[in-house]
Amino acid sequence: MKNRILRKHGKSSILGTIVGFVNGLLGSGGGTILVPFLERYLDVEEHEAHATAISVILPLSVISSIVYIKSGVIDWGALMYVAIGGTVGGLVGAKLLGKIPAKWLHRIFGAVMIIAAVRMLMA
Repeated sequence: MKNRILRKHGKSSILGTIVGFVNGLLGSGGGTILVPFLERYLDVEEHEAHATAISVILPLSVISSIVYIKSGVIDWGALMYVAIGGTVGGLVGAKLLGKIPAKWLHRIFGAVMIIAAVRMLMA
């Protein structure tokens, strides 16, 4: 049992490093890596995987933001408007998370990832 827990935490640490790197480099994307990994390799239930991913992204975003602020590369005007909308959307999304069946949550997440990928490839 102890070895299984150690392996799980070891995988989690490696995953955290990868997610932190992707978030710092691209400004997002940690959840796209984190959610599927939590579900498939760490046996975290779908709703918990999404909630955990959001919670993990917070400290990563804070650290990355500090680096970006020091570098002077933040558009403060855009930040304020997007942050207000993002806060409202985040609150609504967090409230809805528990009400969406896991099957549909998985489908919605997959659809959003496909749409994002297509948009990135077409840019």
